[in-house]
Amino acid sequence: MKKTNCIGVCMDHSEANLMEFTTEPIITNTYYSKFNHLEKEDSLKKSENLMHNKEKREMSQYYTHLRKVLEPYTEILLFGQSNAKVELFHILKADNHYSAINITVAHTDKMTENQQHAFVREHFSRR
Repeated sequence: MKKTNCIGVCMDHSEANLMEFTTEPIITNTYYSKFNHLEKEDSLKKSENLMHNKEKREMSQYYTHLRKVLEPYTEILLFGQSNAKVELFHILKADNHYSAINITVAHTDKMTENQQHAFVREHFSRR
């Protein structure tokens, strides 16, 4: 696979689909948050405070992992239908390493994997 410096990330609070922009077919790598619906229900049964603390800790780990994966790229496209993309954008912009990196945030409707690939290809082909 030909390496580039552009990546698209279709994400929500439970998973992120990372798609590196290449001239070859795009391959999707998926990363999952450990805090899912079952974890939320289990924590909520014990205590609402415990649930919020666990959610905050798990989401922090999720965003930290994504931040490390995105380090080598010079252009990042964050898109999806939830606010997770905006939360990650603010985390990246707070990190000085990302100050020179071009990060675009786009709100989209729910997409299939092929639609996500087409969206990434179209976005980076326009530049």
